[in-house]
Amino acid sequence: MSLLAATTSSYPLLPKPNHPAASYTSWSSCKPISSNPVPSLPISHICRRHNFMASVAFNPSGNFDLSLTDEDEQDKSQVTPPMPPTEGRFEIVVDTENIQRLDLSPLLRISGIKSLAEADPKELLEQTVGFTLNYTREDPYDPRELSEFPDIRLWFVRLDATYPWLPVVLDWRAGELARYAAMVVPHQMSMRMGVVFNPEALELFVMKKVFIVYSWLKEQNVPKPKLKTSDMARMLGFRIGDELFDLIDAHRHSVDPS
Repeated sequence: MSLLAATTSSYPLLPKPNHPAASYTSWSSCKPISSNPVPSLPISHICRRHNFMASVAFNPSGNFDLSLTDEDEQDKSQVTPPMPPTEGRFEIVVDTENIQRLDLSPLLRISGIKSLAEADPKELLEQTVGFTLNYTREDPYDPRELSEFPDIRLWFVRLDATYPWLPVVLDWRAGELARYAAMVVPHQMSMRMGVVFNPEALELFVMKKVFIVYSWLKEQNVPKPKLKTSDMARMLGFRIGDELFDLIDAHRHSVDPS
């Protein structure tokens, strides 16, 4: 199953479309699967298209796998086991009670720092952040992965709304970014490939995070914010052109956040 084949979701906000899904003409490297012309944006000249389909998947443990293949070869792709957590990373420990109460207090009790909001951004980026979910299933034989439990997803949605820049400081190499995305982006489960994202939902998530993270990194005076933001998007299968960052910088004073 490829990324672009995952066009349905069990969530009511994303009903099954009556037409082939098409990727936006944007700064990502994904080729639209529809042969029909896609409405162009005023800045469509910076769009990059390639003659391949982008298959993005990771297993339930969160390991990321990006395969740029022909359709006939996509069934041969297989994700590999995730790498171990980065040594010395900041760990956010969340239990069942936190989940059920939508309680974000674990982010105020991180070993080594006072709280996530008060931590030094450069220190977070260097040591990275990870999650330990101590979640007790009501049915011990429930086969669902953690990203399939509505209450866990809702907790992460609230987390994402409170700390929208969090993905950039996660422990990417250990799969934390992929796991995080699975909590807030509609997807389907594959017995062989693990989690396969809804392509349009993933694209919207990535682009939203690009805008948020790039601005946050600049506000925190973090060196090379373009590179760090691009690396984050690349981990989820998207290539971001410098032209997008130039547009953000050119119009950064045109928006009043208040």
